[in-house]
Amino acid sequence: MNIPFFDLKRQYEGIKEDVEKAIVDVSRSCGYIEGKAVKDFEAEMAEYLDVKHVISCASGTDSLELALRACGVRAGDEVITTAFSFFATAEAISAIGAIPVFADVRETDYNIDPDSVEKLITEKTKAILPVHIFGSPYAGDEINQIAEKHGLVVIEDSCQAIGSAYKGKKAGTIGTASGFSFYPTKNLGAFGDGGMVTTNDDSVAMVTRALKAHAGGKGGFQAAEILGVDTGSFVESAQEATELYDPYKYYNYLIGGNSRLDSIQAAVLSVKLKKLDEYNSKRDSIAARYNKAFADLPVHLPPEADDTITPCWHQYVFLTDDKDGMISYLGEHGVGAGMFYPVPLHLQKAFNDLGYKEGDLPVSESVCKRSVCLPVFPELTDEEVEYVIETVCSYFKKQSV
Repeated sequence: MNIPFFDLKRQYEGIKEDVEKAIVDVSRSCGYIEGKAVKDFEAEMAEYLDVKHVISCASGTDSLELALRACGVRAGDEVITTAFSFFATAEAISAIGAIPVFADVRETDYNIDPDSVEKLITEKTKAILPVHIFGSPYAGDEINQIAEKHGLVVIEDSCQAIGSAYKGKKAGTIGTASGFSFYPTKNLGAFGDGGMVTTNDDSVAMVTRALKAHAGGKGGFQAAEILGVDTGSFVESAQEATELYDPYKYYNYLIGGNSRLDSIQAAVLSVKLKKLDEYNSKRDSIAARYNKAFADLPVHLPPEADDTITPCWHQYVFLTDDKDGMISYLGEHGVGAGMFYPVPLHLQKAFNDLGYKEGDLPVSESVCKRSVCLPVFPELTDEEVEYVIETVCSYFKKQSV
């Protein structure tokens, strides 16, 4: 049996009629940029998350950069983040000229360790950027308490966490702002790149909307005022704005960018959003089967849902002392597997100038050396799940002989 690590074709087969109709509707509307489909999706997502503002953008990486800037993080500021995540988490910090400061993680859930965070705070620290890694929420109360104590903002990296929750609050509503990714392999994936920023803060929302579209017009002027940038007075245009032409957008007040979600992507996401809870529920049942089957194996298992967290199982990741051997064995027996992440962020060569060395963050380094990801996408069949279980168990049985 050959089981892929992830299979988008299976998901597409289940929704293709609705998706294709949605794409045709956008094509006929000719509202390709910031059209009705985008506005509808933002409203639907705001209702789903129970958050005041949803600002769509072009990618998950952009969402983190926009959120950081909108929360007032500037060049030279320090941002504390986890060493165990995808590169974009720290890349977004560096991209705006700020300095990533890496905290260690807890082995229990692979999430940022609040004790490690507090030890790293200096007078230059502006924000904490924790990650809901693999869709398992971090310790929201502890991080928020640290932030409040030291006057910091919390920006959630929710790129893997759509639909997960911490104490009943959806990921993306716990901090000051949050970034999400709609990369096709995410639990809610577009047909290309896409992302969004969420916040309950009106000022953060205003700045984010301005920055994602060149910071022009009235929104750009208001964003500059919020950020304390002196731009003089607002320029009044002699022309009236219309639905198709806004003369104010040619007056710019900040260096923003171009990070808009295409209407076709928004339409696809609206179709998939209606099935997100169903998708996540299937992932949860697969993860529960894995945890039950592997309970007596010499591995560290990921945490299941309890009174505090509701994971969305973007990945199912367990720790084993023979990561390379396990990955090879799974591949030889037709089971697709991942090895997220082979290198902790503080040891990535891109961050050599920060001066970290092996041994600085021992838990993150250990988790990277031992993490194995199994297929957990919702279209897996019962037979395939059982085969994955049998293969993992047979590996350990073989090792014990």
